[in-house]
Amino acid sequence: MNVLVKNLGNGIKNIIINDPKTYNSLSFVTLKTLLNTFKKLDKDSSTKVIILEGAGKGFSAGHNLKEVKSLKKRSKYLKLFNLCSKLMIQIVEGRKPVIAKVHGAAYAAGCQLATSCDLAYCTNEATFATPGVNIGLFCSTPMVAVSRKISRKRMMKMLLTGEPINAKYAKEIGLINDCFSKSNLNKEVLKVAKTIASKSNLTIKIGKQAFYKQLEMPLRKAYEYTSRMMTLNMMSIDAHEGISAFLNKRKPKWKNK
Repeated sequence: MNVLVKNLGNGIKNIIINDPKTYNSLSFVTLKTLLNTFKKLDKDSSTKVIILEGAGKGFSAGHNLKEVKSLKKRSKYLKLFNLCSKLMIQIVEGRKPVIAKVHGAAYAAGCQLATSCDLAYCTNEATFATPGVNIGLFCSTPMVAVSRKISRKRMMKMLLTGEPINAKYAKEIGLINDCFSKSNLNKEVLKVAKTIASKSNLTIKIGKQAFYKQLEMPLRKAYEYTSRMMTLNMMSIDAHEGISAFLNKRKPKWKNK
């Protein structure tokens, strides 16, 4: 199996890209399987948070270059890159929070994948890069995800030089949330996942969708839209339960309604 799913309890599911021989490259098969897996978990009411990681030495080296070279036809190239884009959009537009847990390298489409997740944590030794320029293939689709997380000048340097950045710098520029030692990464990611899983599923779903939509809007439209979303949220059972629990100094009992 090139993609594995583990149940970690507390509503937390772990998706593992399991193709270490190709450094978890994003082949047609792997992309299709990941897309279907994310869609399935997004519809699963028992899933509250998704953790994404890679098996073996690292997270993902990006597209499988042997496969890419063999495609040759324009239509096949377009099919591959469109499929990859569909996966990234599914992660962003999906209702469940996704956390990238990165070790080793996250390069090209692998960097795009980690960056597309709502949160990202890595080991102190992890590296990130958009190195397509080194092989004559500019990282145009990866830059869509990465450029929405970091500033233009820093993005352009990564794209134009193809040079990797380390975990400390990735945290500094906002590409990842934090970095930890190898021994502590899993514990720290689980801690965040459990915290998120303890919240109302409905509230998280409304909030995640609203967050990404308002980013693309002008200021006035963003406030109009989020005011409507706040009103929608306020009409839910969970909002009333949460406020009552806070006022009465007790833990809320979520209905996810």
